[in-house]
Amino acid sequence: MISRSFAFAPLAACFALTLSPVAGAEDYPVKVIRIVVPFPPGGGADITARPIAQKLSERWGQSVVIDNRGGASGMIGADIVAKAPPDGYTLIVGSSAEAALNVAIYPRMPYDPVRDFAPITLATVTPMALVVHPSVPIKSVKEYIAIARAKPGSMTFGSAGAGSVHHFAGEWLKMLAKIDIVHVPHKGQAPALIDMIGGHLPSGFATLLPAMQHVKSGKLRALAVTTQRRAPLLPDVPALADTLPGFDVTQWNAVWAPAATPKDVLVLLSTEITRIVQSPDYKARMTEQGSEAIGNSPSELAAFQKAEIDKYRKIAQQANIKVD
Repeated sequence: MISRSFAFAPLAACFALTLSPVAGAEDYPVKVIRIVVPFPPGGGADITARPIAQKLSERWGQSVVIDNRGGASGMIGADIVAKAPPDGYTLIVGSSAEAALNVAIYPRMPYDPVRDFAPITLATVTPMALVVHPSVPIKSVKEYIAIARAKPGSMTFGSAGAGSVHHFAGEWLKMLAKIDIVHVPHKGQAPALIDMIGGHLPSGFATLLPAMQHVKSGKLRALAVTTQRRAPLLPDVPALADTLPGFDVTQWNAVWAPAATPKDVLVLLSTEITRIVQSPDYKARMTEQGSEAIGNSPSELAAFQKAEIDKYRKIAQQANIKVD
């Protein structure tokens, strides 16, 4: 005689399957996909995410919506995704801040940026530029370093704020060049640029897109970009790495899902999103915004993220960068 518990086992198993978040990639997607952007509309992560959402929606015939959840240097939005159901219907297009840099400066975070997320692809990389006011008699990085060495502590550099990627760029410049320059933090990129253009600051690090118009108008002079090679939007401006090998500090945006998302769904997401990011249309659109579209593999994103975390931890420790 079959026991009552065994008699109901097949029925229970079928019921359990209907409750599972995703039965498999062949059934995905069957409802709205939400892409959380942990910053306000109009920023780099938002600009990166919106064409991806549009193309995914067209490809799959399902709504893909952008959910801007700004605050706490991206950590509010990231925490939402870290704690979301791992069913493939909540993703994040995040940045270097909440995925790497914050680890170096915040003693406690509400999530682990490596453990709590499954990498999908590195979408875009955006260079910054080391700029000086045109009244400053400096035309190259070598001259900048020479003057800073000749008068330690006399050169100041502006940034978008303490603990920002611009701040880290300045501190790494100090470390690699062995110079003493003084950080002047601002409450955002715009106030820093205003002070640089007004001549109140001799130098600073600025994101390429907002700085470029002032470079081309002659209000600022770009000495170098912070990527390891020249930027397409400023082809005549050398890379800092040409003078200081290994220098590479950028703002970047990538796509993740919650960590326990089924692997076949992650493969599908990676395939489709990478195809979008590598398309000529997307690449052209990002170039107009001062960014380079990448579209690498999940394992490459994971390795890149780890290297970025290690780099920022090293800089923060040596420069004693802390955020209250």
